[in-house]
Amino acid sequence: MKETRSRIAPAAVGACLALLSLSGFAQQSPPAANGTLPSTSRALMSKNDPPAAASATPNPSAGAAASGTSAPAADTHQPAAASASTQSGAEQISNAELVNDMREMKGEIEELKAELKARDAADAASSDAIKAYEHDAAALRAAVSAVSPTAAAPASATAAPSRAVPAAAGAPVTQAAVAAAQPAPVTPAPAEITAETTTLSTPFPGDWTWLNSGGHNSDSPMSTKYFTPEIRFDTNYILDYNHPEDDSMGGSTEMFRSDEWQLEQASVGGDFRIQNVRGRILTMFGEFATTTIRNDGSYSRGQWQLNNAYRYVSEAWGGYHWDYAHGVNADAGIFVSYIGLFSYYNFDNWTYQPSYVSSNTPWFFTGLRIQYFPTEKLKIEPWFINGWQTYGRYNSKPGLGGQILWRPTPYLDFVWNDYGVGQDDAGFPGRTRIHADYSAQVKFYDKPTQTLDKIAWTVTGDLGCEMGGGPSSFALTTGGNGPTGGGTLNPKGLSPEQGNGVSTYNGGVNCHNEKGGLPKQEFSGWMSYLRFWADKDKYAMTLGGGEMNNPGRYLSLLPPINGATATTGSVYFTENANDRAQMHDGTITLDYMPAQFITFRLEESYRYSDVPYWTGRGGITPYTPGQGNIHQNVGNPADYICSGSSSEGLIDSGIGYVGPDGGPGLAEAAFFCANGFNPGTVGIPASYYVAGSGHQKLTAGPLGNIWWPDLRTNQTATIFAILVRF
Repeated sequence: MKETRSRIAPAAVGACLALLSLSGFAQQSPPAANGTLPSTSRALMSKNDPPAAASATPNPSAGAAASGTSAPAADTHQPAAASASTQSGAEQISNAELVNDMREMKGEIEELKAELKARDAADAASSDAIKAYEHDAAALRAAVSAVSPTAAAPASATAAPSRAVPAAAGAPVTQAAVAAAQPAPVTPAPAEITAETTTLSTPFPGDWTWLNSGGHNSDSPMSTKYFTPEIRFDTNYILDYNHPEDDSMGGSTEMFRSDEWQLEQASVGGDFRIQNVRGRILTMFGEFATTTIRNDGSYSRGQWQLNNAYRYVSEAWGGYHWDYAHGVNADAGIFVSYIGLFSYYNFDNWTYQPSYVSSNTPWFFTGLRIQYFPTEKLKIEPWFINGWQTYGRYNSKPGLGGQILWRPTPYLDFVWNDYGVGQDDAGFPGRTRIHADYSAQVKFYDKPTQTLDKIAWTVTGDLGCEMGGGPSSFALTTGGNGPTGGGTLNPKGLSPEQGNGVSTYNGGVNCHNEKGGLPKQEFSGWMSYLRFWADKDKYAMTLGGGEMNNPGRYLSLLPPINGATATTGSVYFTENANDRAQMHDGTITLDYMPAQFITFRLEESYRYSDVPYWTGRGGITPYTPGQGNIHQNVGNPADYICSGSSSEGLIDSGIGYVGPDGGPGLAEAAFFCANGFNPGTVGIPASYYVAGSGHQKLTAGPLGNIWWPDLRTNQTATIFAILVRF
């Protein structure tokens, strides 16, 4: 508005100047009898016209007679040169031309007045508008005063023209005088800096707050044109009915401590967009800063401690947006994974503890993604990434994958995620992983005016495997039960925490069978949830669960026994090929959402595993009973720990599941804890083993020298959480 008025003002001033000048001089010096105007008026009005032909000198007496007023007699003694000089600087114009010009100027002025009146009243009343008006009025008064001081006296004795053009009375007004009376040109405002331009409609229009993983907040009051902030808090109190003495829980990416208030997530960041350049950062504080990192072992390959470099960042990427079709984006950095349907952040999800096909699949990727939206209902997104939820690479090959997201209607959502090529097992460079994760979500009831206003359902199915890695082989070289002493695959998939001391397979694997003596290494699972909303989405209830089968345990979350991580591994829950893991779960979730930025959540969760997996009463942290029950990590998580009742006390045996002499580590560690010296020098007495077991299982006596975590097959927990997102 202000800029437009600045452009109009000079034109208005010029037009008014001309009109007032002509009006004033028409009263003082009417046209002579021969139809000519005084020279000053003609000079002003015919600024751009060609000079008129010379005519007789104007007759002021005739003008006075015509007007009925008296005028002084002409000075007959005035030198002819002076008269000629006055006449030589003026142009002649007829009355008809004058009338026509005045009509045109009046029309232009009326148009300008109408346009100015149409402006917003509030803007006209603003201080900027008043200042501009006073400036223009002062310039107009100054110009008119310069033309004829008596014709346009100031409206107020105190008002002084801001730009007076000095001129003697009766002197001609030149183009320079008129230009000087006009206000100085206004410097144009700099060009506007755009944010992110999409000429066609933006993707996925409509309300998608009902989606699992979408979050129920729809507004961002603190958002600006260039930045949308995001702030998250996730605080919980979890009651594990196994009541672990060390308050430590395992087997989850959401539940970590029992019987305590814990801040799981505190994140601050947001999205930037300036001239189609985009970026996002979200910090990660709270339990997530430790629990997420420990599931990635890629940082242990090489230098620079990537686990510390990225510990406090959940998302950080930058990229560019092209205004092609409905948008094309290229982003590089750390970005969230869509595999497993559920969001990385609990506020966005229908439940606090998702099932295994979500909890055991990636939450983030590190690499490059391209997002292409050919229509407003479809996204195609390929990935070129370091690996399966990794900061670096486990081996020599990166991972490739992608997503297709299709939302044909506001109540249907289909997503297809695929991953392949990556070699994501530390120490097994020949193994390649592939995975497919497909989900559907449907909102099949939506009546906003009813008490029960919405119902939606989701289903997800996953299928994946690993393949390759060479021929069949075992880590044992002596003391096993195989043809060469190396061991054989246990037909039931038993592992060391179940007393099997020779679960040391380290060879190649097959996807879905045991052809060639290679064990099957696969992941299959599903989950489904049904959600009800009531009272305008203020209340919600979700029922659901799922199951998985993961022989080889390559996607089973390693319990943090004695501080174990994906890098260290654990002898108490091995992840060797053929190790079995079958699990299922179910949850009931109640949500209270008094505002779109907060959720109060109460959830009951039950989880089952066919092998000991969940933390029991004794905990998963070493301690010596009767000595204060102090639970603290001891030695290397990859070693067996001597029990507090052994001759050596609660110390690290220094022996993993493969002993110093290449034999079963469990037996050698038990011997060391009982006798205090390396069993490789004397051998393990036969009395240590169950008769006919082929060195697979120790008797109860020797096992008593080893500290064992208390692992159970069942876990029931109650979760109360307060979730905030701005």
